[in-house]
Amino acid sequence: MPFSLPTKLLPMIDTSFPKEKIKIVLLEGVHSNSVDNLKAAGYNNVVRYEKAFPENELIPLIADAHLIGIRSKTQITANILENTPRLLGIGCFCIGTNQVDLKRATDLGIAVFNSPYSNTRSVAELVIGEMIMLLRRIPERNNLAHQGGWLKTAEKSYEMRGKTLGIVGYGRIGSQLSILAEAMGMHVLYYDIATKLPLGNARSVSSLDELLAKSQVVSLHVPETPETVNMIGAKEIAAMQKDSYLLNLSRGTVVDIDALAQALHTKHLAGAAIDVFPHEPESAQQPFKSVLQDLPNVILTPHIGGSTLEAQENIGIDASTKLINFLEKGETTACHTIPEINLPPQGSHRVLHFHTNTAGVLSALNKVFSKYKLNIDRQYLQTKGSYGYVVTDVDKNISKEAEEKLREVKHTVRMRIVY
Repeated sequence: MPFSLPTKLLPMIDTSFPKEKIKIVLLEGVHSNSVDNLKAAGYNNVVRYEKAFPENELIPLIADAHLIGIRSKTQITANILENTPRLLGIGCFCIGTNQVDLKRATDLGIAVFNSPYSNTRSVAELVIGEMIMLLRRIPERNNLAHQGGWLKTAEKSYEMRGKTLGIVGYGRIGSQLSILAEAMGMHVLYYDIATKLPLGNARSVSSLDELLAKSQVVSLHVPETPETVNMIGAKEIAAMQKDSYLLNLSRGTVVDIDALAQALHTKHLAGAAIDVFPHEPESAQQPFKSVLQDLPNVILTPHIGGSTLEAQENIGIDASTKLINFLEKGETTACHTIPEINLPPQGSHRVLHFHTNTAGVLSALNKVFSKYKLNIDRQYLQTKGSYGYVVTDVDKNISKEAEEKLREVKHTVRMRIVY
């Protein structure tokens, strides 16, 4: 089902920390509605920058920040994380989180969220548009028309209807693309390393080789992992049908660009659309160079698959709401670093305790609650790998002495109290 977002901004609620002292830094021109959402919740100390910064410039900007928001260009390294002692959470206002050192963020108890659903439709629509353009040979006809040429012919110009689309990666984007393509009369095959139920009349195939051999158009929608680096190389391209088409709007490392260029030069492939590249300019001021430039029937776009106003608006609300819910409730649903707990609003004081996943931690925490006569209303525990997350609601104020004893519990990584 399509992902939906809240239509209203979050209301302001009282919290155990002075909201005016919470510093939030947003980078890369994230949508202004994220600022509106944060301010509606009472956070007015929000600084918003229009660009990304290199590490040496970024550290001073966020050294005292409690929350930061980034897009895909800002690289949050271990060094940055270790030099932001107040940092509680990071919002990635985009699909991926590979720009953040997730392991170090986990070790430090810093919550990392992203917005994986918000631009799904934008990417799927662009794939449909580019398929139509490639099948109709629009790129080369457009270029010729700009130069005074007039390539008016139906030769090698096709409809989408009746063609077979092979989707590699049947996740959020791949499955939505499947629905749109089938609605336009295409036959859809898909391959995924995980078992995925088909939507509509799409059919799963057992291997990548089978998909490549049976598809006239192949579209890639996989994450960046060691297994997906150059997963489409010279061998895989050679296995594709002659005069077929390849589209990559996933990650730049997935396709061997030189092998793709060679296949286009030899006319084994009839066309390609590439939105992501192994090496991309850091800014609009830097030149873009690719071996795919100047090739006919090739669409090159500057990593804009999810860049629509609607998607950025959705991401602005979604990512900022996750940060607010973590800050005010300790909620970690869809968090990449802290075990996920979906929490109700608390009617009492709430202790958030992040610790190494070691036997006895919960017992030690409960001994402190008992010693200081803090009655437990509700308690939640979730573990993931080497770490655990305990959320405890107690029925009265926690003294400074009790707070210090909770921090002193062995294996504690980070602890804070909210109400």
